[in-house]
Amino acid sequence: MLVGFHLREGVGEVSAMNDSLVIARRNLIRMSRIPEMVIFGLIQPIMFVVLFTYVFGGSMNIGGSTDPDVYKNFLMAGIFAQTVTFATAGAGAGIADDMHKGLIDRFRSLPMARGAVLTGRTMADLVQTALTLLVLAVVALLVGWRPGFAEPTNFGKVIAGFGLLLLLGYAFTWIGALIGLTVRTPEAATSGGLIWLFPVTFISNAFVDSSQMASWLQPIAEWNPFSATVQACRKLFGDPGVSPSDAWPMAHPVWASIIYSVVIVAIFRTLAVRKYRRAAG
Repeated sequence: MLVGFHLREGVGEVSAMNDSLVIARRNLIRMSRIPEMVIFGLIQPIMFVVLFTYVFGGSMNIGGSTDPDVYKNFLMAGIFAQTVTFATAGAGAGIADDMHKGLIDRFRSLPMARGAVLTGRTMADLVQTALTLLVLAVVALLVGWRPGFAEPTNFGKVIAGFGLLLLLGYAFTWIGALIGLTVRTPEAATSGGLIWLFPVTFISNAFVDSSQMASWLQPIAEWNPFSATVQACRKLFGDPGVSPSDAWPMAHPVWASIIYSVVIVAIFRTLAVRKYRRAAG
């Protein structure tokens, strides 16, 4: 409920931002009252860290080495990126649940910017994703992840890497929002949100060196927006990277990551807001 929250009239940029912040606050309060949502969201990435580290650590060839420590540091950027993108399914399910319960119809009766409902929701999901990344980074350090493993790095670069991860997660959340507005039930939103994520995350350089893939699959992995962020994080973290590639996203991963994420936000936010207006019209 929004009792006690003041939603101001107007459709200007400042008013729309205020409305978005109110919705974000509402969703954060809701998350704090259902702690199991956060806890279950943390369990899966922690399991991935432990399983991939200790099950595959000594069998992966990274830069000609099968040293478990090399793969451990190679892996973490991929796990971080997978975590922020898998949050997409939860975002879509939450929006679908609000639609299913008629909460969106209640928002329609309030003097607020139409896009604020979705923007506020994605902002709240971004906060939850940041919390998940923080906990996951601590777990990664405990199992042996060391930024600067392959070459010296600094704290500023590490923070920049996490910034790119959050930007990617925010971009993918808008895809989840569009899915949540399109399907009829939260269950369908969860399924629909995961189906496309598996090929995006696994046909990439997240868990294996893309140079070891089939020749026809390598360009797909190298031009994958997900791969660009993973490669950018490895560069900023100073960890082992994939083999050199002529593909532009792999040669300029930081810029590629930013461009991909901004384009995804621009496209899918426009589509999601348009879908919301039609659904709530």
